[in-house]
Amino acid sequence: MRIFNAFALFATVMVIVAGGTVFFRHVEGWSWLDSYFFTVVTLSTVGYGSIVPATALGKIGTTVFIFLGLGVFAVALQQFGAFAARKREEHTEWLVAQLGHGHHNRRKPTDPKADNANDAPSHDA
Repeated sequence: MRIFNAFALFATVMVIVAGGTVFFRHVEGWSWLDSYFFTVVTLSTVGYGSIVPATALGKIGTTVFIFLGLGVFAVALQQFGAFAARKREEHTEWLVAQLGHGHHNRRKPTDPKADNANDAPSHDA
């Protein structure tokens, strides 16, 4: 189920990037590269400002694009971070298990003073 969710999220991000690229290509008349660049820079909230929409439709489309696309982009980043954290936790658990594997059969050292009940301190007054 996780792989399907990851694929669906990735596909959604790709559709939004492709849709934004096509939108800006046709509405603003930018090159494909400039349209793609603006789309990614806008979604990632970097916003260099080197390219800005000049038409009213381009400005309105950008605001709608930000509200729709930014949410999906943020969820994608969050899911990627959660996946990386989960993998790190699994690796840490594996490492701890490997380090403790050779030591679980050893006897714990005992307190030499408590080996003999006669050596135990007396609490009689």
